[in-house]
Amino acid sequence: MNSILIYIILVPIIEIFLLIKIGAQIGAITTILLIFTTAIIGIYYAKHEGLNTLKSGFLQLSKNESPAYEVISGAAIALGALLLIIPGFATDILGFLLIFPITRKIIFKIFEKKFNYKKKQNKDFIEGDYEDIEENDDRKI
Repeated sequence: MNSILIYIILVPIIEIFLLIKIGAQIGAITTILLIFTTAIIGIYYAKHEGLNTLKSGFLQLSKNESPAYEVISGAAIALGALLLIIPGFATDILGFLLIFPITRKIIFKIFEKKFNYKKKQNKDFIEGDYEDIEENDDRKI
């Protein structure tokens, strides 16, 4: 079975389970208010971090450097904001982890280790130059 399909089925089940358990402990109204509060605070902080990342990206461009980290960081912040909009506690936790710079760097290092494709040296490759020789040239073999 495709792993994306498993996540599509598993995430709502986990969210419903957590909503029921937490709602039973702190009450339904408090749970709903907590969900709205985390969404509002998370979106505000995502906006703040997104603007900081955008400024950092422009600073890298002004130095004629590639803003690769800022682009990936901006995508992670956007995903974190999307996860914060989705009601639920598990997605809120993951969204906050993607928005905070310290945890975002840790997550990036984990993915970098997992997907680190080093360039393989091809030992059968010979580098050289060539020159086109006319048909009537004496250098032609």
